[in-house]
Amino acid sequence: MSIHLVLLVGYLVLQVAIGLWISRKVTTTGDFFVAGRSLGPGLLFSTLIAANIGAGSTVGATGLGYRDGLSAWWWVGSAAIGSLILAFTVGPRIRKVAADHNLQTVGDYLEHRYGRKVRGIVAALLWLGTLAILAGQIVAMGLVLNAVLGLPKWVGCLLGGAAMTAYFTAGGLLTSAWVNAVQLVVELVVFAALLPLALSAAGGWTAMAAATPQNPEYWSFWQGGASGITYIALLVPAFIVSPGLLQKVYGARDDRAVRLGVGMNAVALLIFAFIPALLGMTARALHPDLGHHELALPTLLLRDLPPLLGAIGLAAVFSTEVNTADAILFMLSTSLSRDLYKGYINPAATDRQILKVARWAAVGGGTLGVAMAVAAPSVIGALSIFYTVLGVCLFVPIVAGLYVRRVGQPEALAAIGVGIAAMVAVHLATLGKGFGIISPAFVGIATSVVVCAAVALGRRRAIT
Repeated sequence: MSIHLVLLVGYLVLQVAIGLWISRKVTTTGDFFVAGRSLGPGLLFSTLIAANIGAGSTVGATGLGYRDGLSAWWWVGSAAIGSLILAFTVGPRIRKVAADHNLQTVGDYLEHRYGRKVRGIVAALLWLGTLAILAGQIVAMGLVLNAVLGLPKWVGCLLGGAAMTAYFTAGGLLTSAWVNAVQLVVELVVFAALLPLALSAAGGWTAMAAATPQNPEYWSFWQGGASGITYIALLVPAFIVSPGLLQKVYGARDDRAVRLGVGMNAVALLIFAFIPALLGMTARALHPDLGHHELALPTLLLRDLPPLLGAIGLAAVFSTEVNTADAILFMLSTSLSRDLYKGYINPAATDRQILKVARWAAVGGGTLGVAMAVAAPSVIGALSIFYTVLGVCLFVPIVAGLYVRRVGQPEALAAIGVGIAAMVAVHLATLGKGFGIISPAFVGIATSVVVCAAVALGRRRAIT
């Protein structure tokens, strides 16, 4: 058995053990869903940054750097911009609403603000998108193990999916926060060392630059190939209103913890965004003929690092996929247990019954995610589906609900319905490419804003 596999399996076992140990403190849905609203800035930072540095930010973004060059920065950089806005606007405001009214999910907020109909429609849309992003994270696990160890893709999907499902099901957000803190230390140390070592293997910065494509677009910060500033419309709104991130914010003990924890997460992402882009470009210099651009990071770990460091790097990269997947599983299990089970199937459900359903929903979601991952072809493709649906259906209802009192159920329903329809129409008409810098996600969100304002104005005139 190789050192890579031994270290990886040992690391996964450690994560599960930590999760099971912390889970002894989890006895209520408040513990499981919002960690007893006890997270300080440090734990909030670690659980957010661990969730945000996942498959898209490592395997996916490095692949974009390999294919498109420096403009791959915008994949993670756009997430950082969204996180910065979340830290100082939506985050503290929605945390206070959640604490004042004992809200535990974004669905709880939507029902509190707009009624059950909006909650049900959004939940149904997000379940589909959530499974897509969960599959995207698990796909990356399979790609890493396939490239580094030669294991079939399904083996990597099964290993990572089983570990993530086990420790999350045990204790929800509380176990996730503590396991993420351990994962974060390993990840940051490895990625801080990985870039200089990869550049050294390529012969230094000058040699790397000389060996990459010499067209100016590859070295453009703003736009190169399919990557660039256009990611703002796709990712910034999603990272402001993502249920998985907002529900972690619900777990903060006060507004200061939100501003500091989410803000530090944003700053860390702004800096980290350069690492996968440059790693991808370095991999292009070292290995210009890879069969698939998303193999760039696993190939660097296998071929260009000493065996022990490569094994530690593999464990770190694999854990980034696991910890982001647990954030998605968090969204899925809490939504199914509260939005569907308590909201529609058993409104009189006890706290213990909801907790039991949440755990079974986590097991079911993890199983479905692994099954979809085995069939999914790429990481970025799967993630893009989720981010588009997320931004279009949630951005206007959440932001307008927090800041505009006149917006009610009619405005929210119109914004969701017409926004999604406009996004789908543009996606189908342009095969997902949009119109230049105007992406389908941008069209959907812009349409939602306009429709929401039009309906609100029309209702106001009808009343007067």
